[in-house]
Amino acid sequence: MPEFEIVRSDSPRVPELEAAGYRLVDEAWGARLRFIPGAKGALDDAIARADVTLAELGREYAVAVFELETASNAAHGMTPAMMRRDRSLATITELWDESRLFGALDGNRLVGVAGVSRDGESAEVDFASVLTDYRGQGVGVAVVAYAILEVGNDGARDFHTGGPADHSASLATARALGFTIDERWLTYSR
Repeated sequence: MPEFEIVRSDSPRVPELEAAGYRLVDEAWGARLRFIPGAKGALDDAIARADVTLAELGREYAVAVFELETASNAAHGMTPAMMRRDRSLATITELWDESRLFGALDGNRLVGVAGVSRDGESAEVDFASVLTDYRGQGVGVAVVAYAILEVGNDGARDFHTGGPADHSASLATARALGFTIDERWLTYSR
């Protein structure tokens, strides 16, 4: 099994690792958004463009979230720096213990989901998933925007998110909603 070192791109360890023979095998990014209550902009625009119903999800959606996550798991990057948790029905059900989940519904069908955890004024968009046949239609951007508005209107002000550098949809979602990319994480292997 390869030995990995994960460092921020601005770390003084980067040249040390490269000099020691480590090679760059992956990159990830982190981003931040300052929520301003009542401000109109990208969040509202994303919601208005979506042709789905957006709602906060209760535990009764656990099976639907599990099925959506299982169906869309292959589209999510799996890197040493951005490991996705095991998505069993039990772990999906436990998400409600630490997060709020929001969904995009086409009729009664759950087609997109986003999870947000919160600690005081700080919140993390932990994950977002969209069924394959709904990608490219603004569903992911809308469900994340809705989640940010709901959690922001309840008092969160600083939102964070991140993802693998090669997962263009998550990066595009962050940029479309006004996140500022403020971190790059590099994964080196021996």
